[in-house]
Amino acid sequence: MINILVLVAPEDGELPGLQPLAESAHLRILSDEQELRDALPNADVLVVTDFRTGVLERCWPDQHNIRWVHATSAGVDALRFPALWESDIPVTNARGLFDRGIAEYVLGSILLFAKDFAGNLRYQQQHQWRHRDTERIDGRQVLVIGAGSIGGEVSQLLRAVGMQVTGLARSSRDDSRFDRVLANDRLLDLLPDADFVIITAPLTEDTRGLFNRHTFAAMKPTARLINVGRGPIVITDDLVEALNSGTIAGAALDVFEEEPLPSEHPLWDMSNVMISAHMAGDFIGWRQALGEQFVDNFRRWQAGDPLLNEVRKT
Repeated sequence: MINILVLVAPEDGELPGLQPLAESAHLRILSDEQELRDALPNADVLVVTDFRTGVLERCWPDQHNIRWVHATSAGVDALRFPALWESDIPVTNARGLFDRGIAEYVLGSILLFAKDFAGNLRYQQQHQWRHRDTERIDGRQVLVIGAGSIGGEVSQLLRAVGMQVTGLARSSRDDSRFDRVLANDRLLDLLPDADFVIITAPLTEDTRGLFNRHTFAAMKPTARLINVGRGPIVITDDLVEALNSGTIAGAALDVFEEEPLPSEHPLWDMSNVMISAHMAGDFIGWRQALGEQFVDNFRRWQAGDPLLNEVRKT
């Protein structure tokens, strides 16, 4: 019988949706580091839901039978340690499952800024009648950093409401989801024209720290940053400085260099910032959907069919 090991964060509990595998596989749910260290050498398939620590890298055995690793997220940066990444073990992810939810989050964030919903709520709490003019988003320029699955869904939704969307990718290409897709090296050329800059890229050595004081200086002072990619893509101290100085106008942040964001961090009290707890794509029932997605892929694996959502390691 196939041994499937599911690594979960202690606060998350079991991954639902795996019940159909009970007859064809031996499932073991683990969150304790020592239990993980003991169980890994006998695992055939590993499902990872805990991306907050380096526990898997610390426990990775020298001798094992692992034939497939699945990540229950779109990002796989927590799995990019040499023993796994340089091996021939296939790695798959949850690409596609969170795309629409993240796109809706991005659109909502844009409307939050453009229509000053935060101001409406603030004045409502103060019982103040304050008329203001607000912005239209039709025709506004959007720059999406990362023209992959999530970036493409974001672009399609924003274009549907009349926004002009440019995507950045490794190289320029034709992509019907965007108005245009250009190469990453055009970033500094494009930032001065962007009204909204959306980060949907994964964390890699190329994207780590990509948004820093020099990048922010290239943006227009009325621009807003929305990060639904990975926190370390943005240098937080430089972002705080840019927001305080008026270098950029605002930010909606779902991910951070340090998570959870410390309660004393200055971002919490900034009126031009919206903070959410790494939940942009999480919809009601998403954990069940993750389990079902893995079960579908497991059936393919058993049948010898190509795995869906296999990650390119190079």
